[in-house]
Amino acid sequence: MKLFIARPMTAAVEARARAEFNAEIRSETLPMTRDEMLRALREFDVVVPTLGDQFSAQVFADAPNPRCKLLANFGVGYNHIDVDAAGAAGVAVTNTPGAVTDATADIAMTLLLSTARRAGEGERLLRAGDWQGWHPTQMLGHHVTGKRVGIVGMGRIGQAIARRCHFGFGMQVAYQSRSPKDVDFPAEFFPDLAALAASVDFLILAVPGGADTRHLINAQVLEAMNPSAILINIARGEVVDEAALTVALQAGQIAGAGLDVYEFEPAVPQALRDMQNVTLLPHLGTATEEVRTDMGHMALDNVAAFAAGRALPNPV
Repeated sequence: MKLFIARPMTAAVEARARAEFNAEIRSETLPMTRDEMLRALREFDVVVPTLGDQFSAQVFADAPNPRCKLLANFGVGYNHIDVDAAGAAGVAVTNTPGAVTDATADIAMTLLLSTARRAGEGERLLRAGDWQGWHPTQMLGHHVTGKRVGIVGMGRIGQAIARRCHFGFGMQVAYQSRSPKDVDFPAEFFPDLAALAASVDFLILAVPGGADTRHLINAQVLEAMNPSAILINIARGEVVDEAALTVALQAGQIAGAGLDVYEFEPAVPQALRDMQNVTLLPHLGTATEEVRTDMGHMALDNVAAFAAGRALPNPV
């Protein structure tokens, strides 16, 4: 069985892939090109795609009757794969849920604290040699402990964020999701997103990407937020209308934003890069050795099950 892995992986994952399968591991770190995706579908039994590898309906249409029968996606999000088109072509799709939960929740808290307390701005000030010493009104930010946080999406990651906010910082948790959740911490459910946005000091996005959530955070939601509120996005870039966010920040409609993902990633608008009240990270949500290795092993577990004719552990 021939296995194609779309980008370099951690040493442990690459070693296992080569030991257990006839694996080809692509050396490029950029997303696959159309021609590379077509070759992968035509010449390999299983492909391990990654974020940015756009397996669209057109790609499947251009590779009819593919040899590939499984896309074992490396990552919990799979909005870069047209699952319906894959299924119509006889290609199953799996993902890696669970492995990313804590690391992504940690990045949400990193962004929340960094933006609220102006940590990035302070570091830039110090590195530039412009810090003139402590004084009582220097770089006053937003207190986090005891404040009210709104979480959009209360799945695994949303709940992990909520627990950190409630148990770690004594925050009041409110959330919006498709239905109320049975959780092990106090949380107020809001069926209406704009109403949630209007009621919180921090709004954290933890929903999947895809057509259903594209521009979920639009001009109307941003207008509903308080002028002192901060938006945090660790979901997918297209969940936020980036142009509307830029306008809201420039107009002072909200106090700041912390972003790990971007609508047209890796492009980040110059306007956002120029703002001191915006914390920008290069999609670090799961970027630890342990987590990326766990994700790789989970993807390979799906490959191994497929090769053995067993039920796939993580079908989407």
